[in-house]
Amino acid sequence: MEFVFVVPRNELFGDCYPQGLVPFAEAGPGRRVGAGLTRRDFEARVSRYGFFVERDHAERNPGLKQVIPYSIVVRGGDVLLMRRLSKGGEERLHDKLSIGVGGHLNPVDAEQPTGRGGRETDPISAGSRREIEEELHIEGQIEMHRVGILNDDSNPVGAVHVGLVQVVHAHGDVRVREEDVLEGSFVTPAELRRLLSRR
Repeated sequence: MEFVFVVPRNELFGDCYPQGLVPFAEAGPGRRVGAGLTRRDFEARVSRYGFFVERDHAERNPGLKQVIPYSIVVRGGDVLLMRRLSKGGEERLHDKLSIGVGGHLNPVDAEQPTGRGGRETDPISAGSRREIEEELHIEGQIEMHRVGILNDDSNPVGAVHVGLVQVVHAHGDVRVREEDVLEGSFVTPAELRRLLSRR
């Protein structure tokens, strides 16, 4: 039985549900984002109201939002573009292109040692690192910046998830770990726009 991290929809968004990609803005008078969330607001609400629940229950309950860290890896201005191969487990994703690495947060992400003798208190940070390490090998240091949220209530899958969009700046070599199910290469933003125009 899998458990995933959720936040009640009303605690996360209040009465106004943002749609699409909503960038974070700096806090300040009149500088609110979407449903009144800045990055700090979002992080505080996730920390205060988030909890783990059985995934089957979360997938059927749009009153709960499963928080999905979605990390976009960039290096020198180019973006890592990945394609799911037909040997991958999720048939709906075969041959689909993606610029992000992400997945559900699990209880193990709230139990990671910090390296300073304590335990991780931010499951998003631990889950982001775990997901990236499962799919990619990145040499050297990385810098991760949370840039916004991605919410789409127009379909049953989107209605029960919210993406936390992050940009990961890599400086060294980046390779896909599971080459039998995933391939990846860095492309320019212009190439991404060309692919988007061709759907």
